[in-house]
Amino acid sequence: MAEVRTRYAPSPTGHLHIGGARTALFSYLWARRNNGSFVVRIEDTDVERNVADAEQKQLDGLKWLGIDWDESVDVGGPHAPYRSMERVDLYQQHLQKLIDAGHAYPCYCTAEELDEERQKQLAEGVAPKYSGRCRHLTEAEREAFRREGRTPSIRFRVPEGRILTIHDEVRGEVRFESDGIGDFIIQRPDGRPTYNFAVVVDDALMEITHVVRAEEHLSNTPRQVLLYEALGFDVPTFAHASLILNPDGKKMSKRDESVIQFIDQYRERGYLPESILNFLVLLGWAPEGDKAEEEIFSKEELINLFSLKRVSKAPAVFDTGKLNWLNNHYIKKSSTERITELAIPHLAKAGRISENPTGDERQWVTRLVGLYQEQLDWVAQIVDLTEVFFREEPVYSDEAKEVLSAEQVPEVIASLIQQLEAFTGELTPDEVKALLKSVQKETGHKGKKLFMPVRCAVTGETHGPDLRETISLLGKEKVLGRLRGFLEQRDRILG
Repeated sequence: MAEVRTRYAPSPTGHLHIGGARTALFSYLWARRNNGSFVVRIEDTDVERNVADAEQKQLDGLKWLGIDWDESVDVGGPHAPYRSMERVDLYQQHLQKLIDAGHAYPCYCTAEELDEERQKQLAEGVAPKYSGRCRHLTEAEREAFRREGRTPSIRFRVPEGRILTIHDEVRGEVRFESDGIGDFIIQRPDGRPTYNFAVVVDDALMEITHVVRAEEHLSNTPRQVLLYEALGFDVPTFAHASLILNPDGKKMSKRDESVIQFIDQYRERGYLPESILNFLVLLGWAPEGDKAEEEIFSKEELINLFSLKRVSKAPAVFDTGKLNWLNNHYIKKSSTERITELAIPHLAKAGRISENPTGDERQWVTRLVGLYQEQLDWVAQIVDLTEVFFREEPVYSDEAKEVLSAEQVPEVIASLIQQLEAFTGELTPDEVKALLKSVQKETGHKGKKLFMPVRCAVTGETHGPDLRETISLLGKEKVLGRLRGFLEQRDRILG
């Protein structure tokens, strides 16, 4: 059996999209599952739309997700080069073969003529396709067009009356009628190959055995199969993954604001690569057997479990809630040091801490992040969650005001102020516990009557992380200032 070889072939016209990342992941997993090779090829023929840093961003995004490759622009390989525009000579060789065999011909139609033809077909209720007007030009007619200064494109001559049956690993047998395709362009007038032509030559010469891609490419498949046949290449196995729908169940566009769509945006917000990888694979795939109900998978488990036959035909709905649940799971499993590293840039950007905290500040930030780690759906949330630590004074919620209006509150707060004023050591969580115990002993108030007023006076909220850690992290002077401020302005605060 031939080695399984798959590829991901992005166009450098933008950054790594979630749809592209899923395609790359499925291709990668199938190659690794079969001890095969995974190739990353850059299809840069759309030169007008190419973005300067997009190629590197694509590669960086894949690396961040944990997807590695065997051949590409950065590591080379036996089928180099791996950029389409560096393979133009190869395309020309195979183009000439098609022309010599009568499978391709020059088309001198102008863009205006083609548009007029298309509009006429639409007006007649006919599905637009090229009429074949240049299919049977004589050499004299071609020479006349050349004298006019027309530079031809090259079209593939689609055979008539054929039914193309394609086996798709996801969709089963799919049939196409060749008469509905129309002769299509394989080389533009400026000499650049079109996608359908370049991808066939590249996949064939790179010995790709399995083409895994999105459903939107299904309509390209019959054209490509015809090219494989005309060039004498073996046709690879195709697998077309379903669409990804937005949370409302509608087809996503790149302007859809209901979903964050690019991998680098998730990275910037503090999503973990293992959670994105885990989430992407569940967009249209599920394991079988006793693993069918599970949702948490490591990359190694996915390599052992993945099968193209388990990729669903049905569209996958992008469930942001599930993504956040998965990311929270992986954040909780991570070390506090790792999450702190990811949190520091967000806190620094918000002006909360220095850009490179060291020593005591670094230790304090690590404790702060640890206090909220289990609550984080993504790391950038740390800024809003920890706001209480950076305010000059608390902002009291209505629930907190209700708690603080109880009759025992002034006594409890005054007692804690006295305890703190007399305290001279390091305000550790254990010391805070001892101070609160002293307040309980002095006032006789305990449980909610003690702890809730203290929390509300210090933070302005009725809920939050561990109270002892919170007071310890705020520090003696800030806590004293808030407690005194509450007693001094109690009437105003409670309204």
